[in-house]
Amino acid sequence: MKKIIYLSLIFLLAIGNANAQAKKPISIITMGISIKKFHEKAELDIMKKGELIGLYTERIRVLINTLPYIALTTKQGVTFEDVGVPDTSENLKTLEVQKENTTNFITVTENFQKTMMAYSDKGNIVNSILYYESMLKALKDINE
Repeated sequence: MKKIIYLSLIFLLAIGNANAQAKKPISIITMGISIKKFHEKAELDIMKKGELIGLYTERIRVLINTLPYIALTTKQGVTFEDVGVPDTSENLKTLEVQKENTTNFITVTENFQKTMMAYSDKGNIVNSILYYESMLKALKDINE
């Protein structure tokens, strides 16, 4: 009876260890980085400057998180395996460093925007949002 219990315990530990070492695919583009709604000029024209700055910042964040990868993919959830990139530790480390640098860049950029965008002309912010949205729409068509 003790042998069965010990063998069962060893078997469960071996299965648990094998599952723990299985690589979980990492998405190239961070999940949850997307635009919920695109706007028309008339709709933006009636918004307050604070709302526009929020939209402006959000669009820049999405672009910064997408542009470095457009030769590989423009879709969230795509992994190295999906696009034929070897899933080596060196490639995973390179992706991790890129994501870290992107996060730092976004933080610095958003701090700049919070300080400086208040001095921007509202019309320039509206035009910038429309331009960024046109870029984001075009990105959807690249790999289709």
